[in-house]
Amino acid sequence: MENLETFDVAIIGGGIVGAATFYKLQLRNPDLKIVLLEKEERLAAHQTGHNSGVIHSGLYYKPGSLKAKNCVKGRHELVAFAKENNVDHDVCGKVVVATKESELPFMNKIFDNGLANNTEGIEKINAEQIKDIEPYVEGIGGIWVPCTGIIDFVGATEKMAEIALAKQANSKLMLGHEVIEIQDLDNGHIIVTDKAKVQTKRMIFCAGLQADRMAKKDGVKLKEKVVGFRGDYYELTDEAKHKVKNLIYPVPNPDFPFLGVHFTRMTNGETECGPNAVFTFKREGYGKTDFSFKDTMNALSYGGTWKLFFGNMKFGINEYRRAFSKRLFLKTLQGLIPSLEMEDLKPGRSGVRALLLGTDGDTRDDFRIEHTENSIHVLNAPSPAATASLAIGEYVAEMAEEKFGLKA
Repeated sequence: MENLETFDVAIIGGGIVGAATFYKLQLRNPDLKIVLLEKEERLAAHQTGHNSGVIHSGLYYKPGSLKAKNCVKGRHELVAFAKENNVDHDVCGKVVVATKESELPFMNKIFDNGLANNTEGIEKINAEQIKDIEPYVEGIGGIWVPCTGIIDFVGATEKMAEIALAKQANSKLMLGHEVIEIQDLDNGHIIVTDKAKVQTKRMIFCAGLQADRMAKKDGVKLKEKVVGFRGDYYELTDEAKHKVKNLIYPVPNPDFPFLGVHFTRMTNGETECGPNAVFTFKREGYGKTDFSFKDTMNALSYGGTWKLFFGNMKFGINEYRRAFSKRLFLKTLQGLIPSLEMEDLKPGRSGVRALLLGTDGDTRDDFRIEHTENSIHVLNAPSPAATASLAIGEYVAEMAEEKFGLKA
C-alpha cells in the first residue's frame, strides 16, 4: 500500500461548525493529530459566509431542544471568544415587532420561550418604547432582546482553525480538497479527495449543504434528504441607513419554517434587509437563475420536497414573487418601516441554507447529530448553528471522546 499521511481524526467540512469541532477537539486533546478537509479554497465559503451575521439570542427555539440549549450556551461562549480573539462583533440588541393584533399571541409565546431558554434581559415593550429604540419602525408591541448581536462569522471560523493548528504542529488544514470517496480499512479509513489521499482512524462530518451525500459516501442509510433554500438580501443605501439603528425582526409566522424578512446592521457597516426563502435549483447556487441538474433532480425526485411545497404553497408562491420583484420585497419591508422607498434599496448578496427534510415534508427543525462506530455526522445544523457553533463543537468533541474511546 502507498505511504499515506495518517491522522487520528479527519473532520470533513470547513464551515464554522467544522472549525469549532476542530478547535474544541484539539484543545481538549492536544496530542491528537487532526486534519480538517474543505473542498473550497477558503474556510466558511458557503452557509457560514453567506448568513446574516447575527448572534442569535435563543428566543425562538423549543425549550429543551438541542437548538435552545446550544444557542444560549454557544452565544455566551462565542461572545467571549470574539472578545478574547479580537473578532469583529457588537452585542447591540434587537427588537421583535408586532405590527397587527393577530401577531400578539405568537409574540407572547416566543417571549415565554425566551424566558424558558434563559434569554437574559428580554422585556415586552409598547409602541412608544419601540420608537425610542428604532424611531422609523411602526409597531403595536414588541420584545426588546438586548443580548442579540452581530459578528464576523468568517473571521471567527478562521480564528478557530488558526488556534487549533497552533495547538498541535502535526494537525493540518487541507483547503481545496473535495472528498470523492471513502474506503474502509480494518483499522480506519482512506479518504480520497480530488487531489490526494489521507488515512484516518475516525471521521467527523460537518458538511452542511452536502451532509446527506457525505453520509451516503460513509455508508449511512439516511431516509431524509437535504434540500436547499436560497435567501436573497437587499442593502440599504447610505442615505437610508439612518432608518435602522441595529436589528429589527418581525414576529415570525408560526406556520412558516423561516423567521421572516428582517433588518440587520452588519459588522462591515452595511445594513441588510432580508432574506426571503425560495427553493433553490442548485445547493451552492447564489444567483437567482443558478441551476444544477443533479441537485434539482435530487430534490424534485424526493417525496418530502413535494409535501413541503404542497403544505406551504401560498407562502412559496409569495416568496418566489418577492424574489423577482423589488416592489413586492419593498412592500414587505414597509410593514416594519413604512417610510422606506424604492431608492432606499440596492441589491445585496444571497445565501443558501440546508434543511434536512423528512419524508413527510417536515423540516427537521432541531439539530441532528448521529454516530456510527467510526464516524459522527452533523446531519442537520440550520440557524442558529453559527451562533451555537462552539457549543455544538463541544457536544461533538464529547461524543467523539466517548464513542471513539479518545482520552479527554
